[in-house]
Amino acid sequence: MHTDKLVDEKSVSIAAKLLEQGELVAVPTETVYGLAADARQPHAVAKIFAAKGRPADHPLIVHIAHASKLSDWAKTVPDTALLLAEAFWPGPLTLILEKQETVSDVVTGGHPSVGLRCPAHPLMLALLNELDTGLAAPSANPYKKISPTTAEQVLFGLSGKIAAVLDGGPCEVGLESTIVDLTSSTPRILRAGPISKTQIESVLGVPVDMPKKHNVAVSGNVKAHYQPNKPLYAFSTADLQSRLLSAGENTAVLYFNESLNEAISHTKVVSLKLADNKADYAKGLYYGLFTLDQAEVTEIWLELPPANDEWADVQDRLSRAVTELS
Repeated sequence: MHTDKLVDEKSVSIAAKLLEQGELVAVPTETVYGLAADARQPHAVAKIFAAKGRPADHPLIVHIAHASKLSDWAKTVPDTALLLAEAFWPGPLTLILEKQETVSDVVTGGHPSVGLRCPAHPLMLALLNELDTGLAAPSANPYKKISPTTAEQVLFGLSGKIAAVLDGGPCEVGLESTIVDLTSSTPRILRAGPISKTQIESVLGVPVDMPKKHNVAVSGNVKAHYQPNKPLYAFSTADLQSRLLSAGENTAVLYFNESLNEAISHTKVVSLKLADNKADYAKGLYYGLFTLDQAEVTEIWLELPPANDEWADVQDRLSRAVTELS
C-alpha cells in the first residue's frame, strides 16, 4: 500500500472520505499524531491493531468534536466530566467513562469503559465535524516505539500500512494526554499528562488519586513503551558529565542543561539540546529521540530532567523508554 501525505486545502475532505471507506488515516492532534479509524466501524478499528502490532485487549481513545457528543459514547455523563470538559476541552485530557452498549468492544479492548477526548488541533476538529462521528486514534507508531509528533515520523514507522497522513505540522504539546478515570466515586489519574493533578483538583474541588503504579488497562500503561530502536540510557547531570570524559563517536546525547555544553564540545558524540523549561522540553522530546535514533550511533544517553510534579508526564514516558543498565 502506498501512503499519501495530505497537505493541500482539500486534505480534510480527502481524509474524511478515506475514513468513511474504512481506511486508516494518521491525523494531527496537539499531543501526538494519532492513527485514526471511524470508531463506529469495528472492522476499520481492527486495522489499527494490525498496523501498529498492538494487542487487541489494549483500549483505544475515541476523539470527539465537542463535549455535547459525550452521551453518544458514554452511558452516563457525570458532572465531573462536564466540569473537566468545560475547563480543558479542546485539549490534552482524556476522560474514562462507562461506555454505551453501542460502543464496540474492539474499540475498548473488551473493557466496560471508554476513553473520550476532544483534541485541540484545528485540522483534527475540522475532520471530526465533517465526519460527525468519533475517531479511535492511538499514537501513529509501531507498538512500543516513539510516538510521532511530525508527519515525517508517521511515514517512517507506518508507511505502506495506512492510507494517508493528514499533515498538520509539528504537534504543539508533544506528549500524550492526561487520562482521568471517572468511573468510580474518586477521580483517578491513570496516565500523567499535560493537565496536572493540581489543575484537575482545582476544577473539581475534590482530591484526585494519582497512583504511582496501577494495573488498569489504558493507553501507555505497559512497562516498555515510547522506545527508540537504539538502547536509551538515562543519567543524572553529574553522572552524565563524568561519563562524557570517555564518550566516543558511537554515542548520542540528548540533554537540556547548558552546564554540559563545554564537556560535550570536547567529545565526538552526536548531541542534541532540548529546552530547559518543561513545556518546550516535552514538545521536543519525541522528535529529539527520533532524530538521534536515526544517527550513526550505537546508543543514546539522556540527561534526566527534574523529578517533580511539573515534570511527572515526562518522567513517566522516560521511565518506560529507557533501557535498564546491566
